[in-house]
Amino acid sequence: MKEINKRILTSLLLTILFIIAMSSNVFLTIALFFIFCQVFYEFKLIFDKILKKKILFFILFFLLIYLSILIIITWQILSLNEFLDKIKLLTIITVCISSDIGGYIFGKTFQGKKITKISPNKTYSGMIGSYFLSFLISFFIFKNFYELVDLFVYIFFISSISQLGDIFISFLKRKAKIKDSGNILPGHGGLLDRFDGFIFAIPICFLLEGFL
Repeated sequence: MKEINKRILTSLLLTILFIIAMSSNVFLTIALFFIFCQVFYEFKLIFDKILKKKILFFILFFLLIYLSILIIITWQILSLNEFLDKIKLLTIITVCISSDIGGYIFGKTFQGKKITKISPNKTYSGMIGSYFLSFLISFFIFKNFYELVDLFVYIFFISSISQLGDIFISFLKRKAKIKDSGNILPGHGGLLDRFDGFIFAIPICFLLEGFL
């Protein structure tokens, strides 16, 4: 199976699991706990290869706090009955997934000039693809929940944060001299490879909710 097919199927499966999690607090708790542990473990593997042990302890301590806050925010949103908050979270997740797939397809197809040496696989064509697919899919799904201008601004902001998160994690992996943070997801590598955009987009978007 081609890499892009694995990537799309994995994204669809994760989306289905997310929808199931929205209807069951028990499943949600188990899923978020597993994601938390695996992402933290993959971060540790990366930092183990980059940093000295003393610095590593403090980095992992603050990372533990950050990921805990992220998990709590996500759990609270999904476990409550606030429909619009769930729609916002679903919008963030949809945009992050669309950005990732769009960037991958356009980047592989058109290639072109690199954006930065930090992440040599990221190209301007991939960036355009990320925005394009994010707008296309998210507009089709969420056009009835937002004002048109607000929706486009929101999509652009989320996609930008997601792409920056992807570049940052790519930078860490490059420093650690590894290609993927793990191999748990076909076509993606580790959970961190899949959730790098979410890790930044979810807390930032909800913290800036009043401005968006």
